[in-house]
Amino acid sequence: MARRARAAETPAARRIKRKILIAMALTAFLPMLVVAYLVYAYALPLLDAQAQERNLPWMLVMLSGTGLLMAAGSFMLWDLATSVVRHADSLNTPRRPLPVPGTPLPVPSLETSAVQQYVQQSDEVDTLMQSFSRMLVTVEQQASDVNEYARRLDTAYKELESTSAQLKEFSFKDEVTGLYNRRFFSIRLEEEVSRYRRFNHPVSVVLLDLDGFKAVNDDLGHGAGDETLRAMAEILLKQSRGINVICRYGGDEFAVLLVETSKSGARLYADRIRYVLSTWTFAHGRRVTASFGIASLPEDVAPAADELIRAADEALYAAKRAGKNRVSVHEDVAAGGGGARPGA
Repeated sequence: MARRARAAETPAARRIKRKILIAMALTAFLPMLVVAYLVYAYALPLLDAQAQERNLPWMLVMLSGTGLLMAAGSFMLWDLATSVVRHADSLNTPRRPLPVPGTPLPVPSLETSAVQQYVQQSDEVDTLMQSFSRMLVTVEQQASDVNEYARRLDTAYKELESTSAQLKEFSFKDEVTGLYNRRFFSIRLEEEVSRYRRFNHPVSVVLLDLDGFKAVNDDLGHGAGDETLRAMAEILLKQSRGINVICRYGGDEFAVLLVETSKSGARLYADRIRYVLSTWTFAHGRRVTASFGIASLPEDVAPAADELIRAADEALYAAKRAGKNRVSVHEDVAAGGGGARPGA
């Protein structure tokens, strides 16, 4: 195919291509001129005097050769531009009428030969302009395809980001209550403990377990149990600040991460939740209470997430052992007094 295409080319087209290639090759030495100037202006002063004297003549030769090659390439481009202008002028020149059949043809004169040469050059320019037009059409089509592909890729990326965010949200949420799950709570607790290490801001954890929840499930069914869990979640959300992290920790157990809250503030929060729960009317009509365990930084344990959870869990079971429906803090457990204080 390539050989057929070369064979189909006219000598004029081949001459035009050669001129273009030579001109482009010559004018491409402009970057070399810049590099040579930079080397001469900045690199040579770093060398010693002997090296400067040895390299300076070669630098001058390089600059001179580059200038000559650029001048030659510019002349060839000027020649092509002149041919294009001549062709444009010829389009506005009226053509001579064709000779009548039977009449003798005029003898080609010097002027006629010049016209024929001009026509030949015009054909060459026509061939060149047609090649350029085809190239421009191809480039425009490819640019349009690239833009369309980029638009589709951007749309797909946005859809993927949205889907990823939704999946991440679902992976951190409890299906029954809509609260965060234990996985998310653990991540946020690690962040807050790290924040305490840097800034020494207080942080507290409240664990609560519903008293008698198993009887609700056994007597009234799991539907009533789920409604009880959702009601507990509603109470916690209404009585908590937006910066606090509330989660269903497992089964009928809930965990609350109280940000920027000391132990005294955590105890007031647990007492308020316990009071609201004692006056809450559930759909199944039964009364439900809860036991609470509290641990805080920096009073109770070393600044570690697992230590803080362990301390709150010990306080919770101390409240259970003391009769349920109570609030227990870790310092009471550590003191050996059972850790429970009776509810109001």
